[in-house]
Amino acid sequence: MIQLNYNNLDSDTQSYLHSLSKKDVEMRFGSQLWEHALKHGVDYEQLLEEETIRNLYNYKYVFNI
Repeated sequence: MIQLNYNNLDSDTQSYLHSLSKKDVEMRFGSQLWEHALKHGVDYEQLLEEETIRNLYNYKYVFNI
């Protein structure tokens, strides 16, 4: 069995997965992130980006070869 992480993927695949992760994080935690950003004076887009990247490393990648 081959195990890959996000860094082992090509840039097109990384971009695609990044966009999916961003949508996922925004859908699941968008309102909580927005409230946190307002309460602590943090840039919402930066916070969203950080959570998106953190979320990418929670995915399990399965490939058909």
